[in-house]
Amino acid sequence: MANEDKKDFNGMLHDSKDMPKFQTITDKKSIEKYGGDRMYFAPPIDYDKVMRQVPRGMVLTVGKIREYFARESGADFTEPITAGIFVSIVAWASYQRAGDETPYWRTLKADGELNEKYPGGIKAQKEKLEAEGHTIVQKGRKNIRYYVKDYESVLFDICQ
Repeated sequence: MANEDKKDFNGMLHDSKDMPKFQTITDKKSIEKYGGDRMYFAPPIDYDKVMRQVPRGMVLTVGKIREYFARESGADFTEPITAGIFVSIVAWASYQRAGDETPYWRTLKADGELNEKYPGGIKAQKEKLEAEGHTIVQKGRKNIRYYVKDYESVLFDICQ
């Protein structure tokens, strides 16, 4: 995202955009990739509700949130592009609020990767996660990325 300081992320968080909704996809490659044709769109506020549940010392991935929404809604999968956008909206909305913080830094990308699109980028997320006891590892030489070490062992179960 760009111009984060000029956007009202809390307004975006509470704009449902006619969601939740379902869409039937017909593209054979997508159906094969996602395991079905029934796609679910969750509103931004639903991502916030899930991300707030992750306790200190635990983490969650965007993929696990998508799986949870698909299972709960009866869909084959949750739309991936809006999922990534809405997770970022949750992060920036929390950052813009004086209080009532959502622990967005505990939500990771696939394979436990840190999210450069969060407020303060990788550096800020790394600091918050390390303060909660996580070890962050760097991978790659040219395309450097950061991951929570052994994230699977501290993966939060949304269904609790």
